[in-house]
Amino acid sequence: MMGGVATDSDSTPSNDKPRRARRTRMTGAQRRQQLLEIGRTLFAAKGFEATSVEEIAAKAGVSKPVVYEHFGGKEGLYAVVVDREMRRLLDMVTSSLTAGHPRELCEQAAFALLDYIEEYTDGFRILVRDSPIPQSTGSFASLISDIATQVEDILGREFKSRGFDPKLAPLYAQALVGMVALTGQWWLDVRRPKKAEVAAHLVNLAWHGLDGLEPKPRLIGHRKA
Repeated sequence: MMGGVATDSDSTPSNDKPRRARRTRMTGAQRRQQLLEIGRTLFAAKGFEATSVEEIAAKAGVSKPVVYEHFGGKEGLYAVVVDREMRRLLDMVTSSLTAGHPRELCEQAAFALLDYIEEYTDGFRILVRDSPIPQSTGSFASLISDIATQVEDILGREFKSRGFDPKLAPLYAQALVGMVALTGQWWLDVRRPKKAEVAAHLVNLAWHGLDGLEPKPRLIGHRKA
């Protein structure tokens, strides 16, 4: 019969519609971590000024008030991202300084910074930019100064054993760590030569310079002050 008999093609119940996948609700801590990771990526790629709260919220799939609820705005989110990266880098460098010999110490410091650049590239890009807002942990320059402080004692002992003035150790510590940091900024983009080779060349310059230090260095140019 063709009358009112239903065929297989129209026997599907009208209320049997495709179901939407349920969205997993995040805890407050999970949402905060998600926003930090999204903000970190955007700040590294675009910088602070070019990143908006709207973009951060859209990437997270939330409304703008959620970002304000967790961080009070873009500035608060940026401050937390920077503080975390500065602490991570400082921890990586200071925990690596285990050798008593100055040359090995230089190697450890160089590798620690290069390791950080390699593993946390986005974080380093954020740190080396001029921060548009005050940070509780200071600037990248102050972070480098903190790292240099870690090597002052060991360098001071080396100076004393060589008959140099140990009071000059802080100056040379700043110079050595600054050299590694600036080289790291350059290596951030070029990534040539390989990390171990970069570290070897840094230590080569630092160590052989230290090995030939004059107890009382003199200026040879026209300017004397």
